[in-house]
Amino acid sequence: MPRAVNRSRTPLSLIGRRFPGRRERLDQGADPDPDPAAPRRGRLSLLPHSIAGQMLALAVTIAVLLIAAATTVLVLQDRKEATQEARTRALAVAETFAHSPAVLDALKSASPSTTLQPLAEATRRDARVAYIVVTNPKGIRYSHPDPRAIGLPSNATVWPATAGHTFTDKVIGRSLHSPSIRAVVPVFDARHSVVGTVMTGVPVASVVHQVNGQLPPLLGSAGVALALSMGGIAWLSKRLRRQTHGLGPTEITRMYEHHDAVLHAVREGVLIADHERRLLLANDEAHRLLGLPPDVQGRHAGELALGPALTRMLTSGRVATDEVHPAGDRLLAVNQQPTVWNGRVLGTVTTLRDTTELRSLAGQADVARERLRLLYDAGMTIGTTLDVGRIAEELVAAVVPRFADHAVVDLSDAVLHGEEPPGDGTGPLCRAAQVPLPGTPSSRAVGDLVRFPPSSPQARSLKAQRPVAEPDPAGEPVAGPHRTPGPLTSPDLPDHAMIAAPLRARGAVLGLVSLFRATTSGSGGHRPFDTEDLSLAEELVNHTAVCIDNARRYAREHATAVSLQRSLLPHGLPEQNAVDAASRYLPGQATTAGGWFDVIPLSSARVALVAGDVTGHGLHAAVAMGRLRTAVHNFSDLDLVPEELMARLDDLVIRLDRDEGRPAGGEQRPGPAGDADGSVLTGATCLYVVYDPVRRQCVMARAGHPLPVLILPDGTADFPRVRDCPALGLGGQPFESLTVDVPENSRLVLYTDGLLKHHNPEPATGQEWLRQVLARPGRSPQETCDAVLDALVPDRLGHPGDDIALLVARTRALDDEHLARWDVPADPATVAGTRAAVERRLTEWGLDDTVFTTELILSELITNAIRYASPPIELRLLRDRTLICEVSDAGSTSPHVRRAATTDEGGRGLFLISQLTQRWGTRYTPRGKVVWTEQSLPTGEEQEGLGRAANP
Repeated sequence: MPRAVNRSRTPLSLIGRRFPGRRERLDQGADPDPDPAAPRRGRLSLLPHSIAGQMLALAVTIAVLLIAAATTVLVLQDRKEATQEARTRALAVAETFAHSPAVLDALKSASPSTTLQPLAEATRRDARVAYIVVTNPKGIRYSHPDPRAIGLPSNATVWPATAGHTFTDKVIGRSLHSPSIRAVVPVFDARHSVVGTVMTGVPVASVVHQVNGQLPPLLGSAGVALALSMGGIAWLSKRLRRQTHGLGPTEITRMYEHHDAVLHAVREGVLIADHERRLLLANDEAHRLLGLPPDVQGRHAGELALGPALTRMLTSGRVATDEVHPAGDRLLAVNQQPTVWNGRVLGTVTTLRDTTELRSLAGQADVARERLRLLYDAGMTIGTTLDVGRIAEELVAAVVPRFADHAVVDLSDAVLHGEEPPGDGTGPLCRAAQVPLPGTPSSRAVGDLVRFPPSSPQARSLKAQRPVAEPDPAGEPVAGPHRTPGPLTSPDLPDHAMIAAPLRARGAVLGLVSLFRATTSGSGGHRPFDTEDLSLAEELVNHTAVCIDNARRYAREHATAVSLQRSLLPHGLPEQNAVDAASRYLPGQATTAGGWFDVIPLSSARVALVAGDVTGHGLHAAVAMGRLRTAVHNFSDLDLVPEELMARLDDLVIRLDRDEGRPAGGEQRPGPAGDADGSVLTGATCLYVVYDPVRRQCVMARAGHPLPVLILPDGTADFPRVRDCPALGLGGQPFESLTVDVPENSRLVLYTDGLLKHHNPEPATGQEWLRQVLARPGRSPQETCDAVLDALVPDRLGHPGDDIALLVARTRALDDEHLARWDVPADPATVAGTRAAVERRLTEWGLDDTVFTTELILSELITNAIRYASPPIELRLLRDRTLICEVSDAGSTSPHVRRAATTDEGGRGLFLISQLTQRWGTRYTPRGKVVWTEQSLPTGEEQEGLGRAANP
């Protein structure tokens, strides 16, 4: 088989040794010049045709050009900088003069030139500029170096300055010998009107003079650099002449080509190393026998991983004759001799011959062993995840290059989306994974749709639902149970054998696997696929099909669970003014869990922040989460305090699980009701926080849930020590609440335990990490959520092991301007005075349209409190998104709406209130109860309330 010639570089010292001639005569002291009458050359003399002479001429030319170019660039740069400096100086003088109070006073005087001319001349001399000219907005000069020009219009335009804009330009002066760089600055009066302009100029000749003053040292430096360069080039040329012995390019090329052709044509491997055992040369046969890398030249023999025995021999440099050493799967006969020159050992020469005679006998056993190893490794590496695309990538990675040179996996589009595939495999296929040949781009990328002609092996394999092999596309296929003749329809791989095998699971075709193997002589000696290869490919494909089908079914269930979970979570946070909130939800990588959050507006402008987590995963956990969230909403409508709400929620969970056949305490009973995947509420956790923007307090209680984080406006983060009561459904202990004063613009962070578990399983370590992430002042809720998720999953591409629900709320406060309180005596005669006070306050708030309705509501509520409750009685008005009216008393009886008959004299008050308000209700307090109502505000007033509540 012909081999490609490896053009390894051959050292010139070896060339001289192999081909004596001019170099030997030079080394023996012979005069290279045959003419004895020729004058003796100096130390730096060069042969006209030598490489050293050509390199000297080239280097000198390059050095001269570089130094000349650098000098020119420096001169131009100096001129540019000097011009810019002059422009800056002119502008600075003009601005300073224009902003002087004396200039403005002079322009307002009857004779501006009397004051401006001496002032401009004195400033010009001090500032070292060519001129300072002051004009009025029409361009009439008030000052000029030439007094005769005063009172005449300016020759140059001043228009941009009269419009209030400062500018610089280059003008041709009539009184100066060269153009000047001019700066024009407007002069403004107290009304910011332009009352004049100031022009200053610097002659261009002064800039050129400044640059010319720098030329001598610059040219001197260039000369020194040129001299040093010439010296270095001459020294390098002398060394090059000594190393090439004055040979010309033609002689060296001819000697090298002859030597290289002989060296790489021999059937023995040749290794040449120097005295440090670094390889100077390795021919093609040595590369093939030893498997050397392309960059072997210059590397030490001990770095080549040639086996212990062969490495010791090469590094020792000892003499060896026909020693047999193993090298991979070959047995090599090795000879090694030192290279000696003028009595000095320069290195070694090693020859290698392949003496492997038992390879053909052991080849079949090696192939069988490799197939078993491939099958075992594939079983361990394919199907490690539940991702369809990743499984396809694992298959092609397992077979390339151990079994095939090129592998392609095409899957049904329905399979990639977790849906049921068509049973006959006739649906569209999509490229899921591929490993193309190195240097051969594929005609289709991953994600592209793939269609096969009806006569192609792939189409026949899908139709027959069995593997199809094309062992030799260039000739007749070998007969066999799975051999089907036909063309290989792969425009990228025209000279490859192939196997096309369908991916089948549970009677359905999921896709197709195509394996290609090169069969050309230059491909490395690969053989076509045989029957054993076909059987091995079928086993690999069947194992992969089962893994892909499991992943597809999981993906469908996971997508359904995630969709249900997200549909049960809040689609958008409700509108309210108590907090500014933001939220995030990340489903778990393994499956969907039951983490959730909610923001629930309460009465009296309060808001409830809730976070919870239910046990289990998948659809049942999502359903349980929805039930628990609905229960929290219903209990919140009753205006219960957090500890009482937790107690009722706990009782509800116990009752529901008991009704479904589960005992209290979370134990499972056998049977469907006790299925581990069922909708189990026992063991669910919950954190319930009520924030009051009037008192600026938070009341919170929790059942087995992680502590919230309170971030003060200065960035201090802490975990309020809310008592940790048992999870819901376990019972046994009363729930307790914690009241915390919360400054305005503080942030409350509620989360599920998946956030801490993903970072560190230890709660204390996870809390400290979370504190460090959150301890930053000035962040908005959205920025806080992003900061936590960026620290948790930096690339935002992965998923946590458990789902994460995150809720961040920044507190707002309801100030005294939107709040009014009155103490109401228990006397019906005082109701009229209270109504008048309410009317005045509503008028101050601009809510005249609500006065009549509010008076009716308050009359009924106050009268009921006086008649049926006990003092003290207090009336409170809150102006928020709605107008909130509250009447509190010390009574414990709750009013109820009743339907009064037509003959009844009373009983219609609360019915009227329910008709006149958005909603109303009763809230119990430690001192009694509060009856509250909410009325809609006009659109403009509601928007004003929104603006009031926004943070600065």
